[in-house]
Amino acid sequence: MPAKKGGLGQLARRTFREQIVEALRTSIISGVLPPGAQIVESEMALTFGVSRGPLREALGDLIKEGLLVTVPYTGTHVVDLSLDEVNEIFSLRTELEIFAFRQVWENRDEAYFAELNARHDRLLASIASGDDESSIVDELGLHSHVYEACGHSLLLSVWNGLRGKLQLYWAAHHRAHGRRGPLPEGHKRYVELAQGDDLDAMIEEIRDHMVRGFSKTETFLRARENLK
Repeated sequence: MPAKKGGLGQLARRTFREQIVEALRTSIISGVLPPGAQIVESEMALTFGVSRGPLREALGDLIKEGLLVTVPYTGTHVVDLSLDEVNEIFSLRTELEIFAFRQVWENRDEAYFAELNARHDRLLASIASGDDESSIVDELGLHSHVYEACGHSLLLSVWNGLRGKLQLYWAAHHRAHGRRGPLPEGHKRYVELAQGDDLDAMIEEIRDHMVRGFSKTETFLRARENLK
């Protein structure tokens, strides 16, 4: 039967690789597989009812995504996000997103706006359904739009390298604030300004957007580190 939402379970015999990736990603984001948890191939193959071939392919995808890491002699583990990493990622991400908007600003068109609004609508639908895992994926999709549209392949590659850790951060952010997913109004101004004429206002919103609610999340992550 299909994997249960928020957990692990045997998969229907179709598109094994994609299903394993989705099930493991959901389990990592939801905390079923906590930071630092070891992934044992034999156990996972038994859990999903698959051979090790598609399982290894799926694990490779999640390693590329940044949700898993393989350490020599210790195996594959769920990434454990430290406070130092969070600070580095968000200082870098702020400048990356500003740079992306500078690149795309004069080339925005109706197709760009339509896709931006469609991604925002998907995020709002995930938030309304109370689906934290989907809302994290959809929030990532919303922010990915400018990187995909700006036509800068190296910038997109750098952004893609941050995706896994951003998902882990957002999951911790939501837990710290005691809610399922971001606030419905959280991206309203971001989306409005991304369709406007004032690039300076857009840049200011990006800076504000990145740090909003961070202090509470920082406290949550620090407390988690102290328990280790």
